[in-house]
Amino acid sequence: MKAAVLESPKNIQVQDLEKPIPQANELLIRLRSTGICGSDVHLFLGDRLLPVPTVLGHEGLGYVEAVGAYVEGFHKGQRVVIEPNIPCGTCRFCLQGKGNICPNKQVIGVNSPGCFAEYVCLDADFCWKLPDSITDEDAVCIEPLAVAVHALHVSSAPKQAHIAIFGLGAIGLLLCQLSLTKGYQVWVKDLNEEKQVLAEAMGARILPTEGLEAFLYDREIAAIFDCVGVAKATNLILETAPRGSEIILVGLANESAQFVPLKIAREGISILPSIIYDHPNDFAETIELIAQDKIHPGQIISGRFPLNRIGEAMALAVSGKATKVVLDME
Repeated sequence: MKAAVLESPKNIQVQDLEKPIPQANELLIRLRSTGICGSDVHLFLGDRLLPVPTVLGHEGLGYVEAVGAYVEGFHKGQRVVIEPNIPCGTCRFCLQGKGNICPNKQVIGVNSPGCFAEYVCLDADFCWKLPDSITDEDAVCIEPLAVAVHALHVSSAPKQAHIAIFGLGAIGLLLCQLSLTKGYQVWVKDLNEEKQVLAEAMGARILPTEGLEAFLYDREIAAIFDCVGVAKATNLILETAPRGSEIILVGLANESAQFVPLKIAREGISILPSIIYDHPNDFAETIELIAQDKIHPGQIISGRFPLNRIGEAMALAVSGKATKVVLDME
């Protein structure tokens, strides 16, 4: 099969690999398309080094090609989307219902072969059948939308509250769309004017550059979602967050951020982490939202490339100009 292998930072090559064979509990998925995630970009750039050459990609959509001996409820030809983070189920975090922070989890495209390929094998419990009412464009964005669904669950801000989203990459835009759908008053900020215009078209309002701290306080912003993934932006949020608000960390900055403990404690500001999603509830809710025609995440797709043009696709994703780049395998 054809697959895009990250050999080293900024060196990704399409190679011929052995077609995988499903284990008894797995499905073999013939991939239709795969979204490029911000974490794929970080891996490509070498912000996090992988120990061995790896097939990247985890936002996979495809069709069942073969069914493992112990798997029930699936048959060849079914359209499925994959949930790529598979907790071990036995560690203390999994037993506490915190599988999203399982230290032993299998992560497709990181410590297990990914979806920048024609085929992938996956535990059947993490393959989701899709109703015909969900288009392929929306289906390939289910995984990042599930990240946004989880982030909104982390916050205790009530519906109709004013919230702020910093960073309008794929997750930020999907969180914007989701929050508006659920009735929140949404304010956004991004350095890219085109992304702000897109969020504004969804119904969001743009945060000012000057006087931000007073503005956030006067608008009674209940929650601020940091979707930037850069410590400089996190520092700005920590400095300007209004009294009594929540800061939800969604972006994956790997530099140190700074805050003044006195301000955080005295003003009752909460700092809350949000990482991936809870299995199975967040994926189930995400699929239901799309099936009920309440949200259309595929609207954020801004570029599509065949697998053999992976270099161009990654260059566009790295540029930061695209909202969601998708690879098509067929």
